[in-house]
Amino acid sequence: MDTTVKLYSLKLSNARTYLFAVLFIAGNLLLPQLAHLIPGGGLIFLPIYFFTLIGAYKYGINVGLLTAVLSPLVNSMLFGMPVLAVLPAIIFKSAILAIAAALAARYFGKVSLWGILIAILAYQFIGTGFEWILTGQLSVALQDFRIGFPGILIQLFGGYLLLRTLKKV
Repeated sequence: MDTTVKLYSLKLSNARTYLFAVLFIAGNLLLPQLAHLIPGGGLIFLPIYFFTLIGAYKYGINVGLLTAVLSPLVNSMLFGMPVLAVLPAIIFKSAILAIAAALAARYFGKVSLWGILIAILAYQFIGTGFEWILTGQLSVALQDFRIGFPGILIQLFGGYLLLRTLKKV
């Protein structure tokens, strides 16, 4: 289930880095708003991470990290979600996802279901450990696995399908 797609590693000096980051941040603003129309939708679908995964895998670590850090901050400022108490954990997880996705894309050199899965598992396991240390509550740290499993599946299969459709962009 691998497919060849043009992948990039855009530099911070490249204007396209900021253009794509803004587009993915906008996606990470809109998708959570849609998810929150369903009670508990943010916890179930984990929408704040989706376009971070796409941006980092397709366009590299710089686009990924800009999206990872700015998406939760802007969402929190504009919509109050995520709440300030969970913002450090979400930013940390987002940054780990951006790094893992960019590394997986570089390693596999193509859109790979395995590469996306590895990136997702990396941010989930490392992020869970960080959140457990941060909150001192294992049940809170395991929330993405308990409640957010549909979101993890959407990231894996939806991310794979979207990345495949972005072949020429």
